[in-house]
Amino acid sequence: MIGTLANHLLNKLENGEIVDRMESLEILQAQGSDFTSLMAGAQFLCEKSFGHQIDLCSIINAKSGRCAEDCAFCAQSAHHNTETPVYPLKSFKEIVDGARQAAEEGNHCYGIVTSGTGVTPGAEFDVILAAVREIKSIGQIDPSVSLGILSQEQTDALVEAGCVTYHHNLETARSFFPEICTTHAYDDDVETIKRAKKSGMEVCCGGIFGLGESLEQRVELGMALRDLDVDSVPINFLNPVPGTRLESVQQLTPMDCLRVITLFRYLLPGKRITVCGGRETNLRELQSWIFMAGASGTMVGNYLTTSGRDRETDLQMFCDIEVSINECK
Repeated sequence: MIGTLANHLLNKLENGEIVDRMESLEILQAQGSDFTSLMAGAQFLCEKSFGHQIDLCSIINAKSGRCAEDCAFCAQSAHHNTETPVYPLKSFKEIVDGARQAAEEGNHCYGIVTSGTGVTPGAEFDVILAAVREIKSIGQIDPSVSLGILSQEQTDALVEAGCVTYHHNLETARSFFPEICTTHAYDDDVETIKRAKKSGMEVCCGGIFGLGESLEQRVELGMALRDLDVDSVPINFLNPVPGTRLESVQQLTPMDCLRVITLFRYLLPGKRITVCGGRETNLRELQSWIFMAGASGTMVGNYLTTSGRDRETDLQMFCDIEVSINECK
């Protein structure tokens, strides 16, 4: 019967149950009409929480390159030989001007992202705090930061400044993490997420798919995010950068990308799921399908080290599939 698994999962969620590991693997392996029925169920779950509106977010790469971490996918790692621009923290004005532009364009959230394990207290952190205060005072867009591993003092300072969201990805499953990064512990990331969430900030936490992880590890990451009760989940797909350890990894197929999005909607039915880096090169002509697979938003503009699609093309896509933009204010 078409849609048997989708109906079963929707009934489970309606009864307050959760999707288990074996059911998750079935989603990642579904094909044909079985998978399209699962996508329809995922879209139903998304619309139940978010209607026909989508969130748009954008970022500024506020400090680029020379990161001491050895993340296998990252063009900004000092362990790799890439052509990624290297520059210190951008000025207060550059950061705030970027936020004003993002607000004018109707984006919901604006993220200040810095390379490195973390930002040490001092001049750089003070500039970031000042920028967060100014963006918050503008009142048109939610300020977000992604500064790596946080101390409690930094967490408290960000909250006081008015930071709405802290972004910090787990990147991949705990069992696969040692294959991707060896310069810090997985638990360092988990503790940062818990600390930010306990402080009252919303937590945006997801990962990158197509790193060489197994289907079981994709499920493992989703379940870890469910256990952490994160507020929103950015889903990225690897866009291999020459000079990194993963430069030769084969990218995911568009359908496998859609299976990941669909899985995460069933695992996290009421959470915001945003498709971010790699959607252009991995999903290609199926980019609009992300919303039918259960995504509630997407990142627009450029990413950290790669270019995104032009805004007008994305706006036309939203119009074509009959969704509207949920502006922050």
